[in-house]
Amino acid sequence: MVILFSGCPGGGPKDTQPNWVTCPWPPDFLEVLDYQWNGVAIPFWTQEAKFARDHGVKLAFEAHPGFIVYNPETILKLRKACGNTIGANLDPSHFFWQGIDPIAAARALQGAIHYVHAKDTRVDVINTKVNGTLDTKNYGDVLSRSWVFRTCGYGHDEIWWNNFVSTLKLCGYDHVLSIEHEDSLMTPKEGLEKAITFLQRVVIREKSGKATWF
Repeated sequence: MVILFSGCPGGGPKDTQPNWVTCPWPPDFLEVLDYQWNGVAIPFWTQEAKFARDHGVKLAFEAHPGFIVYNPETILKLRKACGNTIGANLDPSHFFWQGIDPIAAARALQGAIHYVHAKDTRVDVINTKVNGTLDTKNYGDVLSRSWVFRTCGYGHDEIWWNNFVSTLKLCGYDHVLSIEHEDSLMTPKEGLEKAITFLQRVVIREKSGKATWF
């Protein structure tokens, strides 16, 4: 299993910087998307997926804003074009601040979830009411940002994580929850220990059939 990002091509053959398109207007953006997907991404990842498949490797794409694969729809688009070697590394933290429900995303990605990252996000209600969720401020500027990454349980409660783990199991995923620490309010040691303690309760409850179901 290789966890990776899709990358983001430029807007045309001569561009040297990525160009992340987020809306269909003006119509130039649709031309950019056509070039990025059909001219670059699909040919490239078709070749890479074949190489991975020939070597018994699965490619788990982490959907991340700024890249052409950033939500379930774009994961499934790449998978449809390049084959089932390609699937998702489902990281709920990147979905929360986009307004995507990771539980609904897991259901949409049923059969295509290769790996799961365990990381939380806290969305700041006050800051998002003013500036929305697109935010380029430093991750350390916690008080001013619209959202920040948090240790599991510090963005969403145990009931939510119970439901998330149960949904993963229902959708056929029975592999690891890989803790990813990017909480700027905790040291790596503190964040890891708290995430382990928190997730052990969630996983034990789910396995014993005592989880709170959606």
